[in-house]
Amino acid sequence: MKRRVRIVSLLALASALVGGCSTPSERERILKHDLMMMRQAIDKYTLDKEQAPQSLRALVNGHYLKEIPTDPFTRKKDWVPQFDIIVLSPEQSSTGMVDVHSASSQVDSNGIPYNEW
Repeated sequence: MKRRVRIVSLLALASALVGGCSTPSERERILKHDLMMMRQAIDKYTLDKEQAPQSLRALVNGHYLKEIPTDPFTRKKDWVPQFDIIVLSPEQSSTGMVDVHSASSQVDSNGIPYNEW
């Protein structure tokens, strides 16, 4: 019996190390924070440079983000940028990144996919 308990404990530990120890609510909190941070960086970049960024890498290169965060649900840096036309003034517009979303199709407790946050 002791051996079975040890094996189960080791499997649980290995799962926690590989899959991360965070609960879905902790990962949701991280996702909300990271989305807010990236969206603020997009806005600040657009205002400062008078054009929208073309990628998340441009935000890192321009020192608007320290690094591209890892999506807490996909566990990758696979964010989905949303591009649109930006009107900066009546005479000036450009196309660039206006938003960013998770690539995860998992859903939150309200049934809303994370990629729609």
